[in-house]
Amino acid sequence: MVVRYQLSEAEIDRVFHALATPTRRDILRRTIAEEQSVSALAVDYDMSFAAVQKHVAVLEAAHLIIKRAEGRERLVRANPEMIARARALLAHYEDLWRARIASLDDLLADVSAGSASRNEDN
Repeated sequence: MVVRYQLSEAEIDRVFHALATPTRRDILRRTIAEEQSVSALAVDYDMSFAAVQKHVAVLEAAHLIIKRAEGRERLVRANPEMIARARALLAHYEDLWRARIASLDDLLADVSAGSASRNEDN
């Protein structure tokens, strides 16, 4: 499977919006573990079935889950490709910060070495 890691700005906005609530993160977690019907998902939340459907719709719009019909049921499963793309984006940000920290470490080591050298000359 070929995974395209670059996300558009709109896709990034949809992914982070979708992950902004605990209920949607929980739905995603549950559908990573196994495909479930929207009805089965709704049972575990203290909200209406319609409210759970709206949460599922937000996750679907972000392409974090895939919904399919099987008879009268709507089955939901996580979309590993989009999860991998979101993870790659976060890994990219982590790499940027690690590079900045490494540069700061190098700068501090240079300052420390220069200070030690001056103290030896005195």
